[in-house]
Amino acid sequence: MEYRRFPMGALWTNAYLLWDERGVALLVDPGGDPSEALDFAEGKKLQIEWVLLTHGHGDHIGGLDEARARSGRGVAIHRADAAMLTSPEENLSRWMGAPIQSVAAEKTLEDGETFCVGQMRVQVIHTPGHTAGSSCFLVSGEGSEVLLSGDTLFARSVGRTDLPGGSESDLKASLVKLAVLDERLPVLPGHGPETSLGKERAENPYWP
Repeated sequence: MEYRRFPMGALWTNAYLLWDERGVALLVDPGGDPSEALDFAEGKKLQIEWVLLTHGHGDHIGGLDEARARSGRGVAIHRADAAMLTSPEENLSRWMGAPIQSVAAEKTLEDGETFCVGQMRVQVIHTPGHTAGSSCFLVSGEGSEVLLSGDTLFARSVGRTDLPGGSESDLKASLVKLAVLDERLPVLPGHGPETSLGKERAENPYWP
């Protein structure tokens, strides 16, 4: 399994393209113009099967329609954030000056759900706090494993909880949920640099 990061949009949201040795891929959080990621996928002859969303804020879905059109199966998001895709008020893009209104996701996700994308296995870990439906994706395959943490966990920080749907107590509980994972696990956050669970356990002031 391989992956590559593509910063997108005005807030430099980290989108990630992950793929297996057969060229089956998934794209996570296309927050702005996804053309660089889509061109990269085309150049490597990758087939994007799913577009996964860690949550529904506007800065994570800005390039959703174009990305969806290039995917085989469409968009997946946790059930609790599903309504955000169709409402500029819910996804907060109305207040960012560039309203985003997409159509409903093809798949709604639940905590603990697992599914396969090619030779990759995706486990959904519901981690509310930043939004009600914020989720992390534990993706494993071909001897490697990564955690896509969205805006739940950053390098030495966490996602804000003062926006609609946010909850500081929920976020603390979500971090406890992540704390049981292997400390060697690479963490790919929604903004900022890559980190690891062990590094966050040692250096993140918000760690439980």
